[in-house]
Amino acid sequence: MLRNYLKIAWRNLWKSRGYAAIHVFGLATAFCISLFLFLTAYLHLTYDSFHTSGDRIFQTYLSANDPEKPTKSGGMPLPLVPALKTEFPELEGATRIVMGRKSLVEANGKYFDKLINYTDPDFLTVFSFPLLEGNRNLVLKELSSVVISQNMAKDVFGTVDPMGKRLRVGNNGTEKDYIVTGILANAPDNSSVQYDALIRVENAPMYSYNKENWTDFSHTVFLKLPPQVDQATFETRLKPFAKKYFPGPINDLINKKAQPDQQGDLFAVRLQKLSDVHFSREITGNKGTPVAVVYVLIGMASFILLIACINFINLSIARSVQRAREVGVRKSLGALKSSLFVQIWSESALICCVGFGVGTLSAYLLLPVFNGAFGANLNLDIAFQPGFVAMLAGLVILVTLLAGGYPAWQMAGFDTVAVLKGKVSLKRPGVLRNALIVTQFALSCLLACCTVIAFQQVNHLQNSPLGFDKEQVISIPVGNQVNGRQVLGRLRNKLANDPMVLAITGTSVNLGKGKDRVSTRSTIGFKYKGRDISSDQLVVDYDYLKTLHIKVIAGRDFSRTYTSDSVNRVIITQSLAKQIGEKNPVGSLLGDDDDTTGIKSQIIGVVSDFQLYSMADEPKPVTMRLSNTEPINYIFVRVAPQSMGGAMQKMKKAWTEVAPQSEFIASFLDENVDAWYQNETQLSQVLSLASGIAMLLSCLGLFAIALLMIEQRTKEIGIRKVMGASIAGIVLLLSREFVKLVLIALCIAVPLAWFGMQQWLNNYASRIAISPWVFIGVGFSAILIALLTVSFQSIKAALMNPVKSLRSE
Repeated sequence: MLRNYLKIAWRNLWKSRGYAAIHVFGLATAFCISLFLFLTAYLHLTYDSFHTSGDRIFQTYLSANDPEKPTKSGGMPLPLVPALKTEFPELEGATRIVMGRKSLVEANGKYFDKLINYTDPDFLTVFSFPLLEGNRNLVLKELSSVVISQNMAKDVFGTVDPMGKRLRVGNNGTEKDYIVTGILANAPDNSSVQYDALIRVENAPMYSYNKENWTDFSHTVFLKLPPQVDQATFETRLKPFAKKYFPGPINDLINKKAQPDQQGDLFAVRLQKLSDVHFSREITGNKGTPVAVVYVLIGMASFILLIACINFINLSIARSVQRAREVGVRKSLGALKSSLFVQIWSESALICCVGFGVGTLSAYLLLPVFNGAFGANLNLDIAFQPGFVAMLAGLVILVTLLAGGYPAWQMAGFDTVAVLKGKVSLKRPGVLRNALIVTQFALSCLLACCTVIAFQQVNHLQNSPLGFDKEQVISIPVGNQVNGRQVLGRLRNKLANDPMVLAITGTSVNLGKGKDRVSTRSTIGFKYKGRDISSDQLVVDYDYLKTLHIKVIAGRDFSRTYTSDSVNRVIITQSLAKQIGEKNPVGSLLGDDDDTTGIKSQIIGVVSDFQLYSMADEPKPVTMRLSNTEPINYIFVRVAPQSMGGAMQKMKKAWTEVAPQSEFIASFLDENVDAWYQNETQLSQVLSLASGIAMLLSCLGLFAIALLMIEQRTKEIGIRKVMGASIAGIVLLLSREFVKLVLIALCIAVPLAWFGMQQWLNNYASRIAISPWVFIGVGFSAILIALLTVSFQSIKAALMNPVKSLRSE
């Protein structure tokens, strides 16, 4: 019986190939795009889910209920973990992770840049990354031990067994020999903790200086609680711990007359679930992915599938009138309603399966294009995980039942006598059909409004004043295989007489995101005449201000004629001058009120504010200083406008001469600044794609409704023409109902879009104000698209010979 149903279904679909093709195209397109979006969301939602007992792993963070602005920070002082182990010996594990820039690794005369994590032996107790070689309890027992990843083992040692081999790790005089004691599986893409190698935290730079320092917040800490202890209980036990070990911050808050938070704390050590770490922006310093973005992806995928289902239903209903006599004849010959339902539904099921198959094949073929266009890192291996397979199977069944079930039920319920008399009629779209078309356009308009606002915000971020000139500047990451100061000196000497080069300087922090994709931030906090001061700290070399065209407001730039400039001399930005409250800060000594060493920094200049980090982050004042000891990580070269064409190639040639052992991965500064907003740009592009697909599918659904209505009003149109109605009048008559539905859809979509995008914009320190013209423009466009979609069938019906129209019924 089932085989016969499928045969009949295939014959009917082949007979109506155009109808079937529209169905398959709509479902395949929707499923392909939705699959990409669901895969992206699934990857984010499963971050860190692979760890055994992951529900007992937590990251510590510090919560301060400052009256100016409550803060949460994941940065911890080095003595915290030893203190926790002393106070709470029942902890299954506690580990510190000091993770910064990539370090230089040397083995057998070859050099590599690798991500080295300084950590504790408990790292392998807290986390369950598979250890492929070595003893889990012993691999980090010695200070000279190093555990490397599979990828690092392959890169550094090739096919040779790395166990027991020597590695030299470190930069700029901190080099030290280590012995490979273990090989760890590569960290998955959906892991918050990434690594190339693990080394004991005691080997970290500045460890000996900060191991008892409770005011240096330099790393993250993860705990594994015993099974019988829950998060709330342990946080309660941490209250006296915070009072014992953090008296300074608590006293500062008391002096500010801070009030306890909802949990009764001014300052507290708290826990965050491992599953929430990936989504935490505040605790991770704005590095996390907002969970709202993941929900947006799921929402967009669901919207697109829903619109495709509505389109499927509308087209099926539009075709049901044409098949009414077939159903009537079958019922008169004894066919049961249930048999008709199964037979008609089997056609829908077949279309759905083909649509999903084509959509899956399209997703497989287009995956590299999607990854390249949106900077994603998806692979279809995720789709074969049991959880995702179950979700997709449920989705296919749901869509098949929803999209195919209702039309089949309606057709199977036709009255036999009425059908055979030709009296079957669906005179006007009912409440359900009106609701479907309103839903389609509401979702489409919602996505369109969000897309426009997202593009406006990205444009605002990219075009806001930066305080420096990003044009005609080449940014060169120095890397770990050379000394940045030495290379800067060689490059200056080589290009000293080159008319192409206008200025050269060096710095510790890149502007924007270069091709090395490294982003570091160093901040200082102190009291100045009773005021709490917080500032970004930046190491620069001579000509930094000249190279970036940063304006000096007061004082002077660093100069080689003043040898003392490299010792406790600083240049500050205008906002820091305002913060310290000095009308003429040049010559003032900058430092902590409690500093009794007498070593303070003298301010020699004040410059206009400039954007050292993304506009999405909270802006801070900047303190710049020269240093003969701290590393130069980036070199900036300003080139003449007329030399832009060959500047990069010429710079690459010069680089191979002054630093042959370091890879040349330079980029223009304007490209780096645009990369600051890569996530926002990708989100706006995804929204644009989703809204375009949604509008296309909505138009197909609208086309189906128009076709249905015109087929059922053919006689009415003929009578109106005989009575003298004009073509324009008939077109207006047939179109105005759809305009009403689109207007209702806009009334639903606009408030939702406004509310949702307001919440998204609240994540940015610099943001746009949502203009009502966005909604007016989207509304006008939606009405115009609806009219164009309907007008083809409307004009065709209005031009029809009224004699033929009257004969048709």
